[in-house]
Amino acid sequence: MKKYSIFLLLVAFTSVSFAQAYKFETKIDLGALDVLSQGNTGTCWSFSTSSFLESEILRTTSKHIDLSEMYNVRQTYPLKSWNYVMRQGKAQFSEGGLAHDVINSMEAYGLVPNEAYTGLLKRETKHDHSEIVDELKTILDAYIKNPKTYDGDWKADVSKVLDKELGEVKTNFTYEGVSYTPQSFLAMTGLKASNYVTITSFTHQPYNTSFILDIPDNFSNGRFYNVELDDLVDITNDALKKGFTVELDCDVSEKTFSSKYGVAVMPKDEKDYDAALKSIEKELKVTPEYRQKEFENFDTTDDHLMHIVGLVEDQKGNSYYKVKNSWGGNSDKVSNDGYIYMSEAYFKLKTISIMVHKDALSRSIKKDLSL
Repeated sequence: MKKYSIFLLLVAFTSVSFAQAYKFETKIDLGALDVLSQGNTGTCWSFSTSSFLESEILRTTSKHIDLSEMYNVRQTYPLKSWNYVMRQGKAQFSEGGLAHDVINSMEAYGLVPNEAYTGLLKRETKHDHSEIVDELKTILDAYIKNPKTYDGDWKADVSKVLDKELGEVKTNFTYEGVSYTPQSFLAMTGLKASNYVTITSFTHQPYNTSFILDIPDNFSNGRFYNVELDDLVDITNDALKKGFTVELDCDVSEKTFSSKYGVAVMPKDEKDYDAALKSIEKELKVTPEYRQKEFENFDTTDDHLMHIVGLVEDQKGNSYYKVKNSWGGNSDKVSNDGYIYMSEAYFKLKTISIMVHKDALSRSIKKDLSL
């Protein structure tokens, strides 16, 4: 018994000695405002893209401007409602959206700072949109069922709900002692909607073309530029090296995406999934074919949008993206001050798309995409 116990002890010691706990070194860390919480909402698309735009303002003007996430949400819901009605209820109607919805809102309705429109009423401190979709959908379904006899104006009724839940939109406000409209505030930031492009990588469409990606939250039929998978990685890495942050849409449903441990990795063997959250494990080699398969069988879906703001390396020289999330700062469920360190393998398999400034693209990529 004594010899057997010593043998087990040696095996246990050997196993521990081979497992290397993560130690990260920062390689690139670009400017971003504080991590926020989207609360009980499905508005990650606005939180992440607003964060991306805040970093764009910081990059070009050095100004720290806290943009209103809920202003974009408030302006987008009527567009979602129109889409749902015109498709006679045969479309998804939800809290979800994509990065280009914020860009579209910015172009059409401008921007406002968070202090001018928080989306919080009655001394609320946390966002809770648990009732908004049901309230709106009740109105829209009633109109769709009997459009000729609907009592009232469904568009006005939608606006009343949004005003009640999020607050009325101000057409004029003061920021740092200056009076603005949403459009003049946008002009002050220097942002232009035409500067931003959304890029993806799938094999069911030709590379170096643009197409409408068929995912549930693409209610606005946004177009995506399609590039080879290695180019998607290179575009992201080059952007960060040039000082541009990157908007990210990806799948976070994998058990190896953990806000608790602050990592997102894709181990080669499923038996290593639990261990990989705490220590470096060999990762999967992701091919375009396998990525496509995971997309088509719905193992990869557009779950969540976040914001890539840098690069880190572990002690073995493996690279990870520093990803700003919108689930708040440190807690019993969140570490790394609300950031996720995402491995390249996870990025290659689970990314739906990225958004970047055109100037972040190389000359050859611009030529390939006719930009």
